[in-house]
Amino acid sequence: MICSQVKVGAIVSYYKIPLKQVLVIFDDLDLPFAKLRLLPKGGHGGHNGMKSVINHLKGNNGFPRLRMGIGRPPGKMDPVAFVLRSFTKQERGELNFTLQHGLEAVRILLLEGFNKSATFVNSAKKI
Repeated sequence: MICSQVKVGAIVSYYKIPLKQVLVIFDDLDLPFAKLRLLPKGGHGGHNGMKSVINHLKGNNGFPRLRMGIGRPPGKMDPVAFVLRSFTKQERGELNFTLQHGLEAVRILLLEGFNKSATFVNSAKKI
């Protein structure tokens, strides 16, 4: 299910979903572009969306998250403008590969568990 950070807490609470069965996928300025990282839990790392999710879950951060790197803005470019800009042709190709890799990671997570998926994601993959 895809939803905004505001709804995650409400959905998890209403349906009494165990946090280990929640997967939050989000963009991350601290990872290089098109790099994926799967973690079992953690803090918000300064990411406002993750901060909101954790707040809506009453401070609980014990859920897996798949981080998708978008890299840092060049120079003094505003991070908001950087996040909202269009992708270049090369970036679209890399992003397509990364999205397919991420989709496979979710499939492995569902069928074979977190550890196998984390091994798949967190080992270096190149286009």
